[in-house]
Amino acid sequence: MGEKSDFCLLIIMASLRDIKRRIKSVKNTQQITRAMKLVSAAKMKRAQEAILAARPYAMKMMDVMSSLACRVDTTAHPLLSRREEKNIMLVVITSDKGLCGGFNGNIIRRTLRFMEDKGRNNISLVVVGKKGRDYFRAKKYGISKEYVDFFRVFSYQRASLIVKDIIDGYTSEQVDSVYVVYNEFKSVIQQRVVAESLLSIPPLVCKVGEEPPDYLYEPSAEVILDDLLKKYVEIEVYRALLESISSEHGARMTAMDSATRNASEMISGLTLTYNRARQAAITKELIEIVSGADALK
Repeated sequence: MGEKSDFCLLIIMASLRDIKRRIKSVKNTQQITRAMKLVSAAKMKRAQEAILAARPYAMKMMDVMSSLACRVDTTAHPLLSRREEKNIMLVVITSDKGLCGGFNGNIIRRTLRFMEDKGRNNISLVVVGKKGRDYFRAKKYGISKEYVDFFRVFSYQRASLIVKDIIDGYTSEQVDSVYVVYNEFKSVIQQRVVAESLLSIPPLVCKVGEEPPDYLYEPSAEVILDDLLKKYVEIEVYRALLESISSEHGARMTAMDSATRNASEMISGLTLTYNRARQAAITKELIEIVSGADALK
């Protein structure tokens, strides 16, 4: 009887050690998720300030380009030409790292839906981010260009690398239109997946009896048109990348906050289980001691 009791006690003690190890493991994980949340919060603040500063400039540039496209001959520059959509370039902006909730999954699902709507056979993918690259490569989709570890050291000059491929593909008529899919930053807990046209430049829709604002060009519209159009595309791509960066950090911050809370709940549950098992072991030992004392009487 005594050997059986000792064996049961050893099992209980082993179970207690296992629970303690699990509690320690979850606490370590909680420290990591809490640290990742704080890091994402700091990075998101800087990214949010950058996007808020870039949005007004991008919107004004869009107004200027729309007015210009509305007034000039569409044959004046290759970027203003509008062709039938036989071949499409789709720029998909994902993240290089995971642990950011449904950030990348939402982008991928929106991309697949876009490809189904347009017909996937005439779409060339330009993928920004390791997560998107890995998914489309695993699914055997053709990727014409990929940019991985792109956000490690992000800058306006880095964004211009993507723009060069976009402009070269459009002006050489390898593609007839360019779209970009990305997460637009709304708030820390809200991001909106956007699939918008980048090229050709949409003309400004003028109301009846209302003329759009005109501009004076020095030295001439023809001279500055090339640089101005390229700058417009650069700004739009740069803005989309900034929106994606802010959305990624917001999504990761939310995901890590949820993971930290879940870890706290798990630690509380494991601690309760540990205390109950420990109390059961103590009670069992007391019962054995009392039973042994009674047997000696």
